[in-house]
Amino acid sequence: MKKRILTITLCMLAALAGSAATTLPVKGTVVSPANENIQYVGRVCFDNPQRPRFTFPGTQINARFTGTSLRLWCKPKSGYFMAQIDGAAPFKVAFTGDRDSIVALATALPQGDHELRLMYVIEGYELKPDFRGLVLDSGARLLPPPPLADRTIEFVGNSITCGYGNEAMLPSDHFEYATENHYLSYAQLTCRALGARAHVVARSGIGVYRSYGGPKTGTPDNVMTTEYEYTNLYDRSERWDFSRYQPQVVCINLGTNDLSTNNYDAKLLRVAYKTFLRQVRSHNPHAKIVMLCGSMLNGKELDIARSAMDAVVDEARKGGDTAVYRFNFTPIDGSLGYGADYHPSVWQHQLMAAELTAYLRGLMQWWE
Repeated sequence: MKKRILTITLCMLAALAGSAATTLPVKGTVVSPANENIQYVGRVCFDNPQRPRFTFPGTQINARFTGTSLRLWCKPKSGYFMAQIDGAAPFKVAFTGDRDSIVALATALPQGDHELRLMYVIEGYELKPDFRGLVLDSGARLLPPPPLADRTIEFVGNSITCGYGNEAMLPSDHFEYATENHYLSYAQLTCRALGARAHVVARSGIGVYRSYGGPKTGTPDNVMTTEYEYTNLYDRSERWDFSRYQPQVVCINLGTNDLSTNNYDAKLLRVAYKTFLRQVRSHNPHAKIVMLCGSMLNGKELDIARSAMDAVVDEARKGGDTAVYRFNFTPIDGSLGYGADYHPSVWQHQLMAAELTAYLRGLMQWWE
């Protein structure tokens, strides 16, 4: 009996992997991740088209569909998403248990055409999420996806860009995936204000030459200069193909972890900034590059970071790269509260987004 059950299960999985739409042991029609009408935004690995993998926050899965309901199928313990149906208020979706692989996103919708916008809102390098499909009503189907925004940004950063702890209530709270929400980060707030889309390459604790708590000499195998080259975090099975996405502007927000724990070398930081700027430029020859500073640094470390970035940008401009810029966020002072471990709160992220939106609007001439 056990052998027969195993055989039936394997046949079901094989049928699913080989078709664009099939039926799970639940009511409805399953649409494969490989369906041409599913739209992806972000660094996604398609080495198995039936199990696309991603780890960076801000990865999006968008679709238009018919019918009255929609369910999302992902690997159990994939983490947290924000979902939006037909432009209504977005809501958080959790894959946190050992068996929660199918989650309802919408029920009892009016008959007609509908739109899903889905965003992965945490850094998934421990969870290793994958997307396994959408479950529609029986007989329902996907429609051509919504148009992509013409304005394109890439955000490169650390925990601030990830949205680390921005939904926490107290600075004494520590990291939890449940309180990290990249959808409410300055990066995504800026994108929505500008009508842009973005790829995000960010993880907590990462630096330019030295990640958080690392030795003064640096952590060369565990910094952004290394991770920037790959599709997924801590997964070097696939190098990212930069031709898949050429942003109009790249925003780099790094340096906070390099200057952490009073164990840093300012000269090594400056050299690493210079190296990374050249690396980003080599992959994005036509983009404007903005080096951001803040908002968690203050005092001596803030001065060191700003001075290093100013020097690197000035040197690049003198060397002929005139499409490199600098921008400073207002440092945190507690007046807008704190997130976990003294990270920016949702209100601080809103201030950061307002500042960066105004700057990029002028820089890129994105007035409408």
